[in-house]
Amino acid sequence: MSSQDRPVSSLKNKMKSSWPYTLAVAIIGFVALWIRILPSNTVFLSNGFVRFVSNDAWYHMRTLNLLLNNYPKRVFFNPMTEYPYGNYIHFGPLYDQMMAITSLILGLGHPSSELVNHIGAYFPAVLGALTVIPVYYIGKYLGGRKTGVLASILIAFAPGQFLSRSMIGFTDHHVAESLFSTFFIMFFMLALISAKKNKLSFEDIFNKRINVLKEPLIYSVIAGIMYSAYQLTWPGAPLFALIIMVYALFQYILNNLHKESSDYLGIVGIPTFFVSAILVLPFIHPDMGFQMFYYSWFHAVTAFGAMIGFVALSYIEKVFIKRELSSYYYPLAVFGIGIVGLIAVSIVSPSLYSIIINGPSTIFGIQQGGASTIAEASSIFYSGNNFTLSKVYGNFTAPGFIASLLGIFILIANIARRPKPQEVLILVWSVLILFAIFGQNRYAYYYSVNVAVLSAYVGGLLLEKVKWSELDEKFKANVKSSADIPGFLKFIRVEQVVAVLAILVVLVLPVYGSAMQYTHGSSDPNGEWLEASLWLRSNTPDPGMNYNAIYEAPKSGELFQYPSTAYGVMSWWDYGHFIEVIGHRMPNANPFQAGIGGRRGSINETNAPGAATFFTAQSEEEASAVLEAVDPRPDKAGARYIMSDSKMATNIFLAMPEWTLDTEGYFKPYWTGNGYQYLPSTRYFNSMESRLHIMDGNGLKQYRMVHETWAVQTQEVGYKQVYNFLFEGNIPEVNTGYVKIFEYVKGAKVTGTASPNETVKISTTIVTGQKRTFEYSQSASSDSKGRYEFTVPYSTDGPISGETQFDTAPSGPYKLSYGNKINEVRVSEEAVLKGEEVKV
Repeated sequence: MSSQDRPVSSLKNKMKSSWPYTLAVAIIGFVALWIRILPSNTVFLSNGFVRFVSNDAWYHMRTLNLLLNNYPKRVFFNPMTEYPYGNYIHFGPLYDQMMAITSLILGLGHPSSELVNHIGAYFPAVLGALTVIPVYYIGKYLGGRKTGVLASILIAFAPGQFLSRSMIGFTDHHVAESLFSTFFIMFFMLALISAKKNKLSFEDIFNKRINVLKEPLIYSVIAGIMYSAYQLTWPGAPLFALIIMVYALFQYILNNLHKESSDYLGIVGIPTFFVSAILVLPFIHPDMGFQMFYYSWFHAVTAFGAMIGFVALSYIEKVFIKRELSSYYYPLAVFGIGIVGLIAVSIVSPSLYSIIINGPSTIFGIQQGGASTIAEASSIFYSGNNFTLSKVYGNFTAPGFIASLLGIFILIANIARRPKPQEVLILVWSVLILFAIFGQNRYAYYYSVNVAVLSAYVGGLLLEKVKWSELDEKFKANVKSSADIPGFLKFIRVEQVVAVLAILVVLVLPVYGSAMQYTHGSSDPNGEWLEASLWLRSNTPDPGMNYNAIYEAPKSGELFQYPSTAYGVMSWWDYGHFIEVIGHRMPNANPFQAGIGGRRGSINETNAPGAATFFTAQSEEEASAVLEAVDPRPDKAGARYIMSDSKMATNIFLAMPEWTLDTEGYFKPYWTGNGYQYLPSTRYFNSMESRLHIMDGNGLKQYRMVHETWAVQTQEVGYKQVYNFLFEGNIPEVNTGYVKIFEYVKGAKVTGTASPNETVKISTTIVTGQKRTFEYSQSASSDSKGRYEFTVPYSTDGPISGETQFDTAPSGPYKLSYGNKINEVRVSEEAVLKGEEVKV
């Protein structure tokens, strides 16, 4: 055989020996996709509506449609949210571009909205299924093909956030984060393995030894591309630059202690981050300066900084070798130079220094105050102040999480010998992501990959104990076709069968069982919010904004110039995207935690206007002052409509005062006959949220209900029972509309005269669109001359063209009573909207 024939023959042999594993991974990938698209009936509704599963999924569909309507121009500033300021878009551009290009190709340049919605819905499922590929290769190069296959099985079924965020309809960039970050680790690992195997040195570059440089450099460049893809998916990607630099630091130190060259690390790391720095530059917004979660100079500097870090670590090593210094001083030299570098950064760029110092606590630290109420930002190990493993087991299963810790301990033990670079890389990567989920459970969809790899690594070690590799060799030698399989079975030992069953029962079946619980789909957003948002779109005035247009951001220090017809919609931040994307209206607060208001540092700060301060306000006057303060322009309220749901009034109410740092007194201990129980108190029932949702706005002067959805079973009845029992109230103890929409109006001024200092009452029966009735009333005392005045929010004459087309209104005229007299009062819609006087 000639030398030219040997590579061809070797390649054929590799293909023959690897085809069972390639086929296995392909099958696993299709199974992973099948699991993720099972609940399609909960996404594609019978009325043709597509229900995207998460808040950010709706927003991605918004930015996707804006991109397609203005292609190739992408939205960077969105004035249709966080009214009256607008939001800069911090989402990476790549995820939307991938969906847009797919839509344009399949739609032959003109994709229909139906096609776009279907592509958006299926996209996360496809990306989730593709993740089995890099996980397989990471497992393969850590512990062999058996480890790779087992890792791909475990990630295919991995429950918790990784699965939920890659299900059909969860059109968010999270699964793309997992995919590209895992591909990045995979190619960086391959580059390390290849460079170490070829014993690369910087002299190879100077001597232009292309034959040994080619493979590791190709892997390095692809790793840089994958890091860029990850970074252009999520601006928090420098987390993985930190992981690589921590790994590099440990690897350089270990190599020096073992008297090994670290040139291969520099040859891999420098081009990786050089490529990533170049690729991210076109997407930087220079006017942003240094910001962590917007595409700013920070993202280019961190990539260049990582590249310089590899240069510095390699240079320090060369100096130590040249001067024959003890390798034990290498860590001290690196630490010292690092401190000097930080001091230099603090002088040159204090804003960059602040991010470097405070950034890690943002990721690894437990959130406090209002941020602690954000579900995905809370620690995976705590529920409130109580340590718990329930969220851990829910995301990884108990055996999976324990196996991952065992894998970490084994890799740590391996450091005592001369560990392979890939082992140190996996160890550092896994430990830092474990720290990340301690700070924020959102990183569970990252750690699922680590759990899959580490659990498979432990499983692979078990298989090695029963000599699985020998069985693998016998398979290659004896099985040439499917007809040879029965004869091969005689080589299988009992202990090998037991080991496989143990892995199946302990690792695979638990994740499979947990995964199948996610195949029922989601009902979020629920039908009530869908109906209320669509009602808002159809029955409220056009705010005068082009929904499909891309607007330029205002100049620094200036406000966006909205038309005079524009207005905001006040609700809790969870629902901002529903209001914008489904309702085509402008929320004051949104799921980017913008527009919440409140305090961030201490109780002594000014309580900034926003959703938290509005809904916790203790009087109508205080709440209205917040609305007026939301918009800094004179004579312009920050919101015209308020949307509330039963969860805001019950389950999640206490999240609101957390943002104001004033949480005391909303619930107090009351004796109930069965001991003390914490129940809603006077402060709760005085809050604007309770006045609106629990009390239906009864007695408020400038807030009127204009629509409610159907009722569902909630905790509302219990809160009303507490109010009636403890505070001698008399409100009907029934569930009312799950979502209620109120309008903030000037209110008509009903004036007249009665006897001096006499009690005067005005009331009417309100009928909602659900045919529910409730009483609206106010009472006041006339002055010394018998004069009285009421400000009432409801008109008795019905809606007018161009204004709110409300379906909730008085059943007849107001009844105004004092002494023995009862007068009927009719109030026009114009009087309510303009604040006109109605004389009795």
